[in-house]
Amino acid sequence: MPFTFHPIDESSARAVLAWRYPPPYEVYNEDPAHSEQVVQEVLRPDYHYYRMAEGDDPLIAYCCFGPDARVTGGDYALEALDLGLMVRPDLNGRGRGHKFAAAVLEFAQRSFPHKVWRVTIAEFNQRAQRVWQKLGFRRVQVFARCGDGLPFGIWILNGKHRGAAGGSQRTWKGWGAPRVTGPTNRI
Repeated sequence: MPFTFHPIDESSARAVLAWRYPPPYEVYNEDPAHSEQVVQEVLRPDYHYYRMAEGDDPLIAYCCFGPDARVTGGDYALEALDLGLMVRPDLNGRGRGHKFAAAVLEFAQRSFPHKVWRVTIAEFNQRAQRVWQKLGFRRVQVFARCGDGLPFGIWILNGKHRGAAGGSQRTWKGWGAPRVTGPTNRI
């Protein structure tokens, strides 16, 4: 069954921010103390958040396109479209990651005029790395997330890597610019 993409609404934003992932994926859990602020940021049109639906299931995953898919500490100087994807916790680890990621990439290629695509993946997340690698992405950088040093990799499709980013508010992606005035580093 094909996936459909819909701009995220407030109800869906609240639902995805309440998702809880088991170890070691708990680093993706959102801090409930900041949920009201994060809901408003996820709803910002310039962050391009979409919910993914499949058949009668209106929320199997969500994705975003642009700077909110970045992790503080990485070098994002190369002009590229950043892709972020989060699959509902009960659907993880079931062998469908490639289909989810391929649908997000295809949607991005149809919807946004870019020639280079980029994903940032936690180094411990071997499943996600295999999924994006199967789609043709290659790792071009490994860096330590600002704040806690958790290693992440930047993966590129159809592009070459060149050289800076940075960011003081704590999110699961590290320490970055204050959330509302800069990328919130959600995905």
